[in-house]
Amino acid sequence: MNLDAIDKKLLALLQDDAELQVSELAERIGLSTTPCWRRVQRLKAAGVIQKQVVLVDRKAVNVPVTVFVTVRTRHHNQKWFDSFRATVEGIPEVVEFYRMSGEVDYLLRVVVPDIAAYDTVYKRLTSNLDLADVSSSFAMEEIKYTTALPLGYIG
Repeated sequence: MNLDAIDKKLLALLQDDAELQVSELAERIGLSTTPCWRRVQRLKAAGVIQKQVVLVDRKAVNVPVTVFVTVRTRHHNQKWFDSFRATVEGIPEVVEFYRMSGEVDYLLRVVVPDIAAYDTVYKRLTSNLDLADVSSSFAMEEIKYTTALPLGYIG
C-alpha cells in the first residue's frame, strides 16, 4: 500500500492518541470528516493499523521490573520450536518474543513485580525445554520507551 503525507500525519496522530475522534483528526490534518474517516478505514483494512490498544502503566499494575532474557538452543527444528513457542506464549509475563541472528537464538522481554516472580517465570520457561543457555539481564532504568514507530521512511 502506498502511503502519502496525509496518511503519515494520520498515523503520527493516532500513534500518539488512538482515542482521537475523527473530527479532531480531520481538523488537525486539514480534511473534512468523511474523507478522513475513509482514510482511517483504508489503513485498517490494509493492515497498516493493526489494532488500537490501551497502554497501561507497569507500576500501577505491579510489574515494574523488566528482564531481558536471551536463550540459546542446540535444537533448530520445527518440533522443538513449536514446543518452545507454546511454552513462551503460555507465560503472560513474557510481553515480547523474538528470534534473533548472531550468538543468541531468542530474546524475550519479561515484566514482573520482583526477582522472586522472575524466578517463577524462569522455572516455567526451563522446566520442560532443552535449552543450551538462558541468560537474564535486569533493566536498571528505563531511559526511552515508546510504541510509536518512526514514520520518516514513508514515501
